[in-house]
Amino acid sequence: MRPTIAAMDKEPSFKGKTGLARIWRALFYSLDGLKAAMRHEAAFRQELLLTLVGIPLALWLEPGMSGRALMISALFLVLIVELLNSAIEAAVDRVSLEKSPLAKRAKDIGSAAVLLSLINVVVVWGIVLSS
Repeated sequence: MRPTIAAMDKEPSFKGKTGLARIWRALFYSLDGLKAAMRHEAAFRQELLLTLVGIPLALWLEPGMSGRALMISALFLVLIVELLNSAIEAAVDRVSLEKSPLAKRAKDIGSAAVLLSLINVVVVWGIVLSS
């Protein structure tokens, strides 16, 4: 049986919390997401290692406060994009595991976003360290 339009317009039951209760729950959902990425996504673990090596390196190289901020934020951007890419892949796989040109396109575009974020790290670090 298909849901009615009125049923589709309702907020899901888990959306009922507001204020600090919503923020508190969101924190734990976010931590669950990080744990899932650590457990199931090899690329996330590799990029996290890059970040954990890169942050002390950025601090040790002493590029100035602005340079440090740029270098570290570029590393965090890779993690953020990888999390989004992993979410896209999981959602696509949830819909269907069959080969589909649209599913391939979605996954390839997500992968391209990760590649661009990694290129961004190289560019930002290169500019900061050369100036």
